[in-house]
Amino acid sequence: MRPKYIFVSGGVISGLGKGITTASISLLLKSIGLRVSPIKADPYLNVDAGTMNPVIHGETFVTEDGMETDQDLGHYERFLNEDLSRLNYMTSGQIYWSVIKRERSLDYHGICVETIPHIPEEILKRLELLVKEKNAEVVVLEIGGTVGEYQNAMFLEAARELKLKNPADVLNIHVAYLPLPPSLGELKSKPVQTSVHLLHEAGIQPDIIIGRAEKPVDLVRKKKISTFSNVSLQDVFSNPDVNSIYEIPLILENQGIVIRILNKFGLKKKSPHLEEWRNFVKKVKKARKKVKIGIVGKYFRSGDFSLEDSYVCVIEAVKQGAWWNEVKAEITWIDSLEIERKGTEILKKFDGLIVPQGWGTRGVEGKIETARFARENNVPYLGLCFGMQLAMVEFGRHCCGFKQANSEEINPCTPYPIIHIMPDQKEYLQQRQYGGTIRLGAWPCKLLKGSKLREIYEKYSSFPFSSYPHPQVHINERHRHRYEFNQEYRKVFEKNGVLFSGISPDGKLIEAVELPSHPFFIGTQFHPEFKSRPLSPHPLFLEFIKACLRR
Repeated sequence: MRPKYIFVSGGVISGLGKGITTASISLLLKSIGLRVSPIKADPYLNVDAGTMNPVIHGETFVTEDGMETDQDLGHYERFLNEDLSRLNYMTSGQIYWSVIKRERSLDYHGICVETIPHIPEEILKRLELLVKEKNAEVVVLEIGGTVGEYQNAMFLEAARELKLKNPADVLNIHVAYLPLPPSLGELKSKPVQTSVHLLHEAGIQPDIIIGRAEKPVDLVRKKKISTFSNVSLQDVFSNPDVNSIYEIPLILENQGIVIRILNKFGLKKKSPHLEEWRNFVKKVKKARKKVKIGIVGKYFRSGDFSLEDSYVCVIEAVKQGAWWNEVKAEITWIDSLEIERKGTEILKKFDGLIVPQGWGTRGVEGKIETARFARENNVPYLGLCFGMQLAMVEFGRHCCGFKQANSEEINPCTPYPIIHIMPDQKEYLQQRQYGGTIRLGAWPCKLLKGSKLREIYEKYSSFPFSSYPHPQVHINERHRHRYEFNQEYRKVFEKNGVLFSGISPDGKLIEAVELPSHPFFIGTQFHPEFKSRPLSPHPLFLEFIKACLRR
């Protein structure tokens, strides 16, 4: 069949859930046997998400092939239970850069290169490439930002042009917000109507409207949206707040969204096969017993508010590990600066501690003290990337006698650089080449025989939908770092009780560490959270939760 395209736009506010909507629609269409490939279009001029502040932008997600992307790619992978690539992500920066490079090489044969038509043309070329390379039957494109902003106008223009050329093959789905003012006590549909009017100004008539709200959108509000937005009543759907984002595909399917999409595309009706997904959601809802997990980070605070998006992959991986252990993770976000100011007393109430990724000097000592508290008190500890590095700094200071041990990232002049910069990274930094130059994407790791790490991977190799087939001599995990453990200190660390359980096949890089004398103390240079999914939870998070429950 001719490829089909679904554009997902949003209105009223950012952070509305377009990514979850896109992921849900992709899952539903995949469940009826269609080959679906989602793609995120971000309107900013950054080439990728790698240089952006996580407090401002949220967590950076990394694909198998090493693309630093928006966190929505993580949602797509989790819902589809499959790997995506750099083809599933584009930014305005990439698009403009491509057009300018083509102009410089005379690919436009001397004509005047303009925003329109050449920018939308480049966007549509990328969709064609995605269809070709992924053999996709349906492309679901999420347009970042909200309608009415000039930043994403070119993506909306591309959607308009493609709909004009191929009206039977293009759908526009608009996600907009219905507020529930406490003083009024009812959902207000006017913001949705205004948002759709802005979409009309871009030349786009939505085919389907999804109302995001605190409560389910009732018939009265749906009729208003239908009348004033020029859509059929049966094309207005409700997407209310729920306890788990993994319920959303089922909520949309129960309202018949798949049938509507198939009807509009003129495709044969099929019933989604969602048995595994339904079973997982039942597992989520049944979980009652709680396990208390403390995540000590530095990207939570934004003024008076805490931001979950800064570590969304870690949080989802923890939740998945808990649900598959039939418990509910009660997660507390702890600013590492608080530990520096007030000490580790706050950590005593947790069943397990995680120190995730991070950059720079702020809050470092709080993370180091967290690793020390977990080590000395036999609290299950999982250190991810920076969390592994700082755990080794702590061990060097308090178990190996290197009182001034540190990472070169924190103190370039430290006399004991337990963590040092990777040799090939020095030149990049000297030339101020920051974007896209760090160690990225999936890299192989050799697991040490007899280690707890290898035991964990082998234990779950037969787990449903596992991405790690037995035997587990090597694994492939995703990375995002410039610094590494300094192997000059390896022997003294081994002498004092550290087991280097994960090493690159060439033996040059330390990929994972553990303390055999501890109930569960593991640090990984890689990011296992990037590959944890609802139907295929990561072995490390599964076993971390088990250790927390034993405690």
